[in-house]
Amino acid sequence: MAQDKSEDAEKLIGKEFKVLDHGFVRLVDFMGDDGAIVQAARVSYGKGTKKVSRDRELIRYLLGHQHTSPFEMVEFKFHVKLPIFVARQWIRHRTANVNEYSGRYSVMKEEFYQPEPGQIRLQSDINKQGRSEQQFPADLQEDFLNHSSDIQKRVYEKYNHYITAGLARELARINLPLSLYTEWYWKIDLHNLLHFLRLRMDPHAQYEIRQYAIVMAEIVKAICPISWEAFEDYILNAQRFSATELRILKATLSGFTRDKSALVAAGLSTLEADEFLDKLEKIRDL
Repeated sequence: MAQDKSEDAEKLIGKEFKVLDHGFVRLVDFMGDDGAIVQAARVSYGKGTKKVSRDRELIRYLLGHQHTSPFEMVEFKFHVKLPIFVARQWIRHRTANVNEYSGRYSVMKEEFYQPEPGQIRLQSDINKQGRSEQQFPADLQEDFLNHSSDIQKRVYEKYNHYITAGLARELARINLPLSLYTEWYWKIDLHNLLHFLRLRMDPHAQYEIRQYAIVMAEIVKAICPISWEAFEDYILNAQRFSATELRILKATLSGFTRDKSALVAAGLSTLEADEFLDKLEKIRDL
């Protein structure tokens, strides 16, 4: 692992961040930071400058132009405790190394996820995958929670009964519900972690997995603040346009003139201002 970890970053290692009712995220270790990204990028053309301002400019350029390989030089290893239904969504991100708690080798713990009443909502009419903002009726919320608790308790009692009777663990576990908690170690590079966070922090992502993504985002932000700033600017809070949308935008740029000073005053660097103006010209000239 990298030898130049800052004190603040080191304090994050081993710290447990609570998520949901029984879950957590814990940073096991990490390799590299913003400096590792700059170092990897500069190997292409020599040592270059070491000023922080220049490092920031380089990282923003790399992310803004989708030169992602230097971000793969930074790695994070997490210990995560999460409900099985969240894990089944999470595992779709196939760019990480995963080792999960095994119900074949170990007895599963009696820990089940119960949603907060405020998260028990109606099916969305717009998003067929998710819930709406409309609350489930209060009496049915209570019924759902009581039913869930009762089922979880009875299923686990049967599971424990069969384990005690000597049934193979790999068979005894098969009727346990998706609300049961599992744990895993999850190791991933920064490039793919940012992709995971872009998708799972989105308001359309399921609430439960979004809570894990929010916690992990704060860890990334603490260790790679310049990269996180660039990620927010160029990806997380940015928008993409289709060719048709760009043709529509063209009509609004008929009176466009180059005014770099106003863009710099608004917060763009000189390079970013030039690139922004070039983008506008390309749209206008479609």
